[in-house]
Amino acid sequence: MKKNLVANLMNVVFLSIFLFACSLGTSKQAISIVQQNVGTYEGKSVTEYTLTNAAGMQVGIINYGGILTKIITQAKDGSYGDVLTGYEKFDGYLQKGNPYFGALIGRYANRLAKGTYTIEGIEYKAALNNNGQSLHGGLKGFDKVLWEATVLPGDSSIQLIYLSKDGEEGYPGNLKVEVVYTLTANNAIKIQYTASTDKTTVINLTNHAYFNLSAGKSPTIYDHILQIKASKFTPVDTVLIPTGALVDVKGTPMDFTSPKKIGLDLDKVVGGYDHNWVLNKADGLQEIANVYEPNSGRYLTVATTEPGLQFYSGNFLDGTLTGTKKGIVYNKHYALTLETQHFPDSPNQHGFPSTILKPGETYHQTTVYSFSTK
Repeated sequence: MKKNLVANLMNVVFLSIFLFACSLGTSKQAISIVQQNVGTYEGKSVTEYTLTNAAGMQVGIINYGGILTKIITQAKDGSYGDVLTGYEKFDGYLQKGNPYFGALIGRYANRLAKGTYTIEGIEYKAALNNNGQSLHGGLKGFDKVLWEATVLPGDSSIQLIYLSKDGEEGYPGNLKVEVVYTLTANNAIKIQYTASTDKTTVINLTNHAYFNLSAGKSPTIYDHILQIKASKFTPVDTVLIPTGALVDVKGTPMDFTSPKKIGLDLDKVVGGYDHNWVLNKADGLQEIANVYEPNSGRYLTVATTEPGLQFYSGNFLDGTLTGTKKGIVYNKHYALTLETQHFPDSPNQHGFPSTILKPGETYHQTTVYSFSTK
């Protein structure tokens, strides 16, 4: 009887981890992780993990696509709101046209020209899914698979593991990928990526979170103030493939070296912002961008180990997505992405940093999204 009762109660599993730091007898820190079944995919359970820190910030993660489902942060007036696009229910992420909301992207983030590239004299063809190009890993990239999820003990971290098999979506090598999401005590989301392969391959991993720091109170990101620490960007052709050039941003709408309202020059960019910025940074983890939303006072900073940043202004959002959070209509320019990455089409651009991974090597990438108010 007891076993049956326990089984019936396990549809929603609550796992709480409490860490206390006491000063003068007062509890100073508490972190909790809650697990809940939110649906099924290919006959397997989809679980959402909700991480909460002592400040009240919450982050949701599901094992389907490694998707960030919510980021609930405080505004300057003390209220809390969700700054991430997404859906009320899991099924929303399965709808046709879902634009990678919050998902892990791989095996190759961004675009590969005509899906074709050469490694060690062998030509490979990745799956085509975007105007004759390969985008974000192909027809079934890392955003559309189930990851093996584990709550790491004694921490506020979720570990996700996925084995991308040799030949999947046209990529060589059995690639083992590990991603660890951590919600820190100081309101940051740390994402650590690690991968290894048994055959030389290409790799470029990122997260595709869409932010509107007003938490739905503003219908666009025009008044968000953005700074990108980059003096050059990679211009693109009509199908958004880099030309190979590195062009100075000075005197162009691409100049975000000083904080600037996104809407100021947006109409001067054909199609809107959807470009890679060449970051001004040395090796290692460094802050490379920040965004401020004046009405809420929310301030987001981005730090990364990567050489590039894809800033996308939500140009293809068209209001047709259904099941959205609170029924919000995600129209054009509702939200923005700041995707830390290697450059698009790098395997075909010899002047770009290499995205080759060989057996015996380990791929590492770390990105941190930090939230505060001012």
